[in-house]
Amino acid sequence: MKFISWNVNGIRACCEKGFREIFKELDADFFCLQETKMQAGQLDLQFEGYQSCWNYAEKKGYSGTAIFTKHEPLNVIYGIGSDEHDCEGRAITLEMPDFFLVTAYVPNSQDELKRLDYRMRWDDAFRNHLMKLDAQKPVIVCGDLNVAHQEIDLKNPKTNHYNAGFTDEEREKFSILLDAGFTDTFRYFYPDMKDIYSWWSYRFQARQKNAGWRIDYFLASKRLEEKLTGAKIHTDIYGSDHCPVEVTLR
Repeated sequence: MKFISWNVNGIRACCEKGFREIFKELDADFFCLQETKMQAGQLDLQFEGYQSCWNYAEKKGYSGTAIFTKHEPLNVIYGIGSDEHDCEGRAITLEMPDFFLVTAYVPNSQDELKRLDYRMRWDDAFRNHLMKLDAQKPVIVCGDLNVAHQEIDLKNPKTNHYNAGFTDEEREKFSILLDAGFTDTFRYFYPDMKDIYSWWSYRFQARQKNAGWRIDYFLASKRLEEKLTGAKIHTDIYGSDHCPVEVTLR
C-alpha cells in the first residue's frame, strides 16, 4: 500500500499548479492533505475510485486537512477529541481493518514563539489521541508536524535553534512521541541522509539553494516496522512550499 502526505498550502492554489495531475501520477492508496485553506463547497475536487474526508477550520481560509482513500474506512474521526484543539480542522483519523491512519497539521509556534505554550498543549493532546488508538491497533501518522527533529533535518540548525519548529521544547515533545512507540519511517530507511527536506521558505530563494527543513513525516507504530517497504520525499514536485512525502507498506 502506498501513502502520500502533502501540505498543499491552499488546495485551490495548488490545483492551479498541477495538483490533479500530480495526484493521478502518484497513484496512492491514501493521499493526505494539510493546510487546505478552504470551506465546504468552495472546490469540487473528486477522483474516480476515491472517497474523500475533509476537516475544515472554523476560520475561513485557514488550516484544514483532508484524506482521499481508495479503501472504505470502518470509521472516520474528525479532530483529536479536544474542545480546545478541534476548531481548526487539524486532524482526521481513518479506522481501517488493520490500522488507523491519522493525518495532522500541527500548529506552528509562530514568530517570537507566541503560540509555543498552545503548541505544547496540542502536542500532549495529540500524543494522547495517538496512544489511545495504538492501544487498539497499529497507527500510521502523517502530516506537517511542524518540527525538525534533529540538526540533520534542517539546513541551518545553529541560526534556527530558538525559532519555531526547532526549539528544544518542540523537539523534546517529538522525541517523547517516538519513545512512546513510533518510528520515523524516513529515518528508518535513511538514518544518515543529509540535505533532504520537505519545506522551503518562499523567501531568499530557499528552494533553489535547498535551504530547507524536514517537517513533514510518516510515523508508524513500531510493530509495523517489519511491514515497511520504502519511504520517499518527492523534492522534485512543486506546487506548494512543501513537497509530498511517501511511505509504502506491504
